[in-house]
Amino acid sequence: MKPENKDIRLVKVGLDNLDDLVDLEPDKSQYNFVADNSYSLAEAYANITNGRYAQPFGIYKGEKPVGFLMIGFNIADEEDDPEKFPLLVNNYLIWRFMIDKEYQNKGYGKEAMKLALDFIRTWPCGEAEYCWLSYNPENEIARKLYRSFGFEEMQMPEGWDEVPAVLKL
Repeated sequence: MKPENKDIRLVKVGLDNLDDLVDLEPDKSQYNFVADNSYSLAEAYANITNGRYAQPFGIYKGEKPVGFLMIGFNIADEEDDPEKFPLLVNNYLIWRFMIDKEYQNKGYGKEAMKLALDFIRTWPCGEAEYCWLSYNPENEIARKLYRSFGFEEMQMPEGWDEVPAVLKL
């Protein structure tokens, strides 16, 4: 089956699409793998108002929201130790990524990931060497998707419960 993903696009979150994006949900089997979109949007707001970069997007098929993703840059917090995980500093992060339960298995996630990486390569915060992300080690669907783009798993830093993976840009 060929995916119908020609009209997949990323749309910045705004007042006009906020409610639709908050209403998106993963499949019940994925609840432990994906942060709630409301929390992610609150986290983006908190980071932006504190001078940090977070860019949330709706993933759209035509005019219909089908998913959510958020990109960050240089996200080390005070309690983070960049010496233990140097990718926290001056690199991009695909911070959140989800496709709504009604729209999974159609190729939309793969196309949205391509668009996210294309956006990152416009260097909205300046050039960087890497893009990284992390996921629950039990999430085989995410692992397979990210590997297909060349993300390579790294050892989990002490205290982490997710597997980090990195892509050289």
